[in-house]
Amino acid sequence: MKVFESRCTFDYSWEEVSRANWRKYCAWNDKASHVASVDTLSRSIDPATGILRTVRLIACRQSVPRWLTTFVGGADVSYVREVSYVDPVAKTVRMESQNLTFNNLLSVFETVTYRPDPTNPDTKTLFEQDAQFKAAGGFSRICNKIEDWSVERFGQNASVGREGFESVLRMSRQAWNDLREQGSIPAVASATSAPPL
Repeated sequence: MKVFESRCTFDYSWEEVSRANWRKYCAWNDKASHVASVDTLSRSIDPATGILRTVRLIACRQSVPRWLTTFVGGADVSYVREVSYVDPVAKTVRMESQNLTFNNLLSVFETVTYRPDPTNPDTKTLFEQDAQFKAAGGFSRICNKIEDWSVERFGQNASVGREGFESVLRMSRQAWNDLREQGSIPAVASATSAPPL
């Protein structure tokens, strides 16, 4: 099993980050062209805690190296199930993602958390990303190669993903400021709501 970890800080409040998270794969993100579709399967709010739970199915176009197509075939779209929890009281967004495609060959489990930066909780948000890769099969050499390739590709995608999310954050802030100036939204809005596109 291989592990990938990433930490960074966004210069946006937790409220801004949690709102923009719903627009992560929209046209504002020119780095997410590999995302073919995002479908919301379910959404509910726990009446006792106020936690918003959302289940989404994300379809991605991924190029697979030639040596790996021997094992996975020529499918160019893969599917990921994402379950997210937005806790407006504790101010955390937690997303857990699991690949559905090729999971008999490689299991990928990713956890992403957004929470206010303790050093500057009103204007900065901590981003924490952890992913575990476990290749199935009896040949350790092949499993290691698949895991190594997956971690390397995941790291490249994570870096590009942060760049793309920064552009979504900028556009989201601008959209909210424009709407606020027009008097269309109150000065304080819910972290679970998103501006119209």
